[in-house]
Amino acid sequence: MNKYEIEFNSEVPKYIEISKHIKKLIDENNIDDGEKLPSIRKLSKQLMVNEVTIVTAYKKLEAEGYAYQKMGSGTYAKKRDTNVKFKKEYSNTLKKISGEELKKCIDFTGETTSSEFFPVAVFKNVLNEVLDRDGAEAFAYKESLGYEGLRNSISEFFWNNEVSTEDILIVSGAQQGIDIVSKSIINVHDNVVVERPTYGGALTVFKWRRANIFEVDILKDGIDLLQFEEILKKNKIKCFYAMSYFQNPTGASYSLAKKLRILELAELYDFYIVEDDYLSELIYDHKQYKSFKSLDINDRVIYIKSFSKIFLPGIRLGYMISPEKYKEHIQNSKINTDISTSSLMQRALDLYINKDLWKEHISFLNMAYKDKYDFMLNCIEKYLGVKVSYYTPGGGIHFYFKIATDFKINSMELFYKCKNRKVLITPGTLFYKNAEEGNNYFRLSFSEISKSEIEEGIKIVSDILIGR
Repeated sequence: MNKYEIEFNSEVPKYIEISKHIKKLIDENNIDDGEKLPSIRKLSKQLMVNEVTIVTAYKKLEAEGYAYQKMGSGTYAKKRDTNVKFKKEYSNTLKKISGEELKKCIDFTGETTSSEFFPVAVFKNVLNEVLDRDGAEAFAYKESLGYEGLRNSISEFFWNNEVSTEDILIVSGAQQGIDIVSKSIINVHDNVVVERPTYGGALTVFKWRRANIFEVDILKDGIDLLQFEEILKKNKIKCFYAMSYFQNPTGASYSLAKKLRILELAELYDFYIVEDDYLSELIYDHKQYKSFKSLDINDRVIYIKSFSKIFLPGIRLGYMISPEKYKEHIQNSKINTDISTSSLMQRALDLYINKDLWKEHISFLNMAYKDKYDFMLNCIEKYLGVKVSYYTPGGGIHFYFKIATDFKINSMELFYKCKNRKVLITPGTLFYKNAEEGNNYFRLSFSEISKSEIEEGIKIVSDILIGR
């Protein structure tokens, strides 16, 4: 029997039955994501219905997010994002736990540096110095690319003047950077490759642009190149989104050999690398790391860096470096999206960098977080042991775990059971295009909690895994 055959119910409109049947085939993986659906003429003959009925059914599928059209090619199946409901529920749960209640929780969900490490007093002095120096001019927004002084400082301090100031664009954090890139270079049904798992915010942006998203498994030293090359051979890829250091969520970092090969492939298959430099400052294993951008000789990398994760979340500052081909598109997209990245904060950060305070701050953070990292690693080995498998990232602020098959609990169940015991974790389902693939994974961040909380929280996670 052909999988598209239907026994119609006379009381239900045929187009509704057809769309319902195809949705079920997609949900149950009998139709693959991106698989071409039968042509209107072919399916109408097969089901012995009017062609208008098939057109209406396909339009209903499109409206409900189960299909998309390619002009001149036909209609294609699209897997529904089964993760949306849980993402919303997860977000609402964390929003409800706030203020005094949050203080009673051990919060392993943090993605920024701890408030105890914020250089508030020092930054306050810098702000005052900027106001004394620049007066009302500190609040003016005149430069579309961002404050020239800060762009000069970024070029000199972070890139040894090897990147032109004119190629640097100031943005309001990495998330805005990803959004601007997406609006600038990705059209509906363009093909994008991401790591599996990956940052949920990037997935959301690419889905919103209605891109076709291909996932490649990430290993300890970067993505699986065999999988990646198979995708490249069969599909015209527009861009590859990657976190090159201490990837979120896995903690993996790309080897130099893989970076160089991916850069070769970018030139060979004509795609661009969107590099999200997540946490390259927090390195504890003394290895030498190089960004894709620093190795790029063919102008194939769109580099995005946020200062919010590592410095002061509230300042909402980051920057981008664009290839010549897309520079004008990206700069125009930034202006159309958000013309006013805070001039005062840009000037203050510029002064902070030029006074060598940035260097001091990062040096301090490395010492403080290495101590936490080593302590957490000991707690993991002591309490979680064989209950989970994981990478030792050598830097960053989190660990990512796979639950051993002996323990019959998925990440969402673990999240709710931990929450009931005042421990907050991040379920792996948030990091996958198809939520089910993250059922056996969870992330713990140590950035915003104390050593005593780390040990107590990991003990509780361990107890829940074994059913206590």
